[in-house]
Amino acid sequence: MPKAVVIGGGVGGLTAGVALRRKGWDVTVLERAPHLAPVGSGLAIAPNALKALDALDLGDRIRELGRFEGQAGIRRPDGRRLVHTTEDDALARYGDSMVVMSRAALMDVLADALGGAHLRPGITVSDVDAAGGVVRTGEGDLEADLVVAADGIHSATRRALFPRHPGPVYSGVTAWRALIPRSDLPIQSTESWGKGLVFGVHLLAGDTGKAGDAEDTVYVYATDVSPAGAVHADEREELLRRFGDWHEPIPSLLRAADPAKIIRNDIFSFGTPLPALHCGRVAFAGDAAHPMTPNLGQGACQAIEDAVVLACVAGGSSAVEDVLPAYTAARLDRTWRIVRQSMTINRLTRLRHPLAVRLRDLGMSTAARLSPDLMLRSMDDVLGWRPPAATGRSDAPSIPSDG
Repeated sequence: MPKAVVIGGGVGGLTAGVALRRKGWDVTVLERAPHLAPVGSGLAIAPNALKALDALDLGDRIRELGRFEGQAGIRRPDGRRLVHTTEDDALARYGDSMVVMSRAALMDVLADALGGAHLRPGITVSDVDAAGGVVRTGEGDLEADLVVAADGIHSATRRALFPRHPGPVYSGVTAWRALIPRSDLPIQSTESWGKGLVFGVHLLAGDTGKAGDAEDTVYVYATDVSPAGAVHADEREELLRRFGDWHEPIPSLLRAADPAKIIRNDIFSFGTPLPALHCGRVAFAGDAAHPMTPNLGQGACQAIEDAVVLACVAGGSSAVEDVLPAYTAARLDRTWRIVRQSMTINRLTRLRHPLAVRLRDLGMSTAARLSPDLMLRSMDDVLGWRPPAATGRSDAPSIPSDG
């Protein structure tokens, strides 16, 4: 039985472990933290990632938690709608909608599918021998036919194996995320854009949707142009200062937020792609391979895609040096296109000059009136992806014709 060592117990690492086990690999997932503690509060599982999870027989478990319902789109700070789409439109176009869920819930599903015997928390990796497939840790060396580097945006494995690559660069914005009790607030999924500011609101999957239900939880996120490394004494007050006069339910949600549970971090992204997504016996996945801004909601989705494609390419063969170039061929161009597309949207959200903002908003609303399906159609390349088992290709969208 071929052996794989996965470095990192995040979404990409756990999914890779599950996918490789499905192909008959003996898998060990190493996580530096003493226990799985998901960073971040919420994430979106889009149709492309749901199809990838279907290949692991996990898609329906995620769908059972709930799915996006109603309308979604982009609004102005006063609530005026610029572009929108509906769950029915997404279902018709991609055969799936979107699940917005807590990162912890997704991690639970993946960890359960992996099996506790294959997860080793509290292990720090000190070095990787890419040619020999040796992972060195404080508790001894592990030999593997395949090493999966899923060790995050500041991947030590990536720095060691690609020392000339410049690494992630600051995107120009900082981000806040939080999970907030819904109380009796009416919630509709939306993302609102202002002058350099973004605020998103989504009811989490798994909630009943009934007003007053104590289990109702809303996932919110916000971004603003900011110098890297800025520190605020009270992050909720900072958010209220920026968004307190925006349309409801944004101010009410912020007033209900627990300041201690608001997460803030600067957003980094690749400005230059890696020369390859493999080196020797090492394959890179997720943020270690292609960190991106969150503007397309594809960070976790692309990590899931990586894992499924990698397992498909690896199959049951231990001769990974011969097959990993096919992984790079399947994933490098696609993920780099998505990194660039996400950064393009990031630049649009960073506009601050009043005239530039008015022109941006006018352009979006006009385009949406002329082409009502614009919001979805612009995402065909991303959301229409199907896993190799479904199409024989990992880059072939399956999109209905506009006719």
